[in-house]
Amino acid sequence: KASKRLDSTAVVTMAIDKNKRITKSKKGGKGKKIIDPFKNKQKYEVRTPSYFPVRTAGITICTKTTGTKIASENLKGRVFPVCLADLKKDDEQSHRIIKLRAEDVQDRRVLTNFYGMQLTTDKLRSLVRKWQTLIEAAVDVKTADGYTLRVFVICFTAKRPNQSKKTFYAQASQIRQIRTKINGIVKEHIQTADLKGVVEKLVHNIVEKQIDTATRSIYPLNNIYIRKVKVMRSPKFDLNKLMEVHGDTGTAEDTGAAAKEPEAAAADAEPVEVVGDTPAE
Repeated sequence: KASKRLDSTAVVTMAIDKNKRITKSKKGGKGKKIIDPFKNKQKYEVRTPSYFPVRTAGITICTKTTGTKIASENLKGRVFPVCLADLKKDDEQSHRIIKLRAEDVQDRRVLTNFYGMQLTTDKLRSLVRKWQTLIEAAVDVKTADGYTLRVFVICFTAKRPNQSKKTFYAQASQIRQIRTKINGIVKEHIQTADLKGVVEKLVHNIVEKQIDTATRSIYPLNNIYIRKVKVMRSPKFDLNKLMEVHGDTGTAEDTGAAAKEPEAAAADAEPVEVVGDTPAE
């Protein structure tokens, strides 16, 4: 036992002797100061467009302006994924994620615009089942105000009324007909509306309802969703249009009405009729 102990101590001593710098600190470690990384950062409020009930999406952080590095330029182009349930205060919309893109910075406010929409992964996974046909369609459409959108639609076949058969698969010819109908309906709705109108239609499921009605004669469908929307191209940046989208987010100050002089105000006042007993002379 004593020999074993001696051997183990010898091994340890050899290891320390070989690595003489193992217990010493790194070069220049003493003189370094620990700097808080958030010391030179600023908080900015992320503002959503006026067609969402909740106008503040959260807070983003950016490095302060130093030299040629301007903070507002660093913020522009950032994409913020926000749950639609938070924007509408409706838990039933929790399966949709809205993407907002920073377009302009005013004071400590980041003004955003719609940049895309998609379903959550868990919602998509829950839709796929056995004994049915999955039908997908993708359309590139240009809105009335110049935005090019790529819209992905997903839907599934459903059982016909009084059907006893276990499976409900659609034929290839029926799938082609359904896909053609979907493309036509999506183009009809998006080409005639601006971006604000398109977002309102997406949020209120107007396109999905019309697809369900139009394709019923070909093959009944269920779980019809706009799976994803991408903004492929956007027109040249226009601040006036962005301010219209944001509505109340303006830089103009409310100065109020001009105050009148006391004498002029007294002259303008109408004589007040006293009701009751007349004063004694």
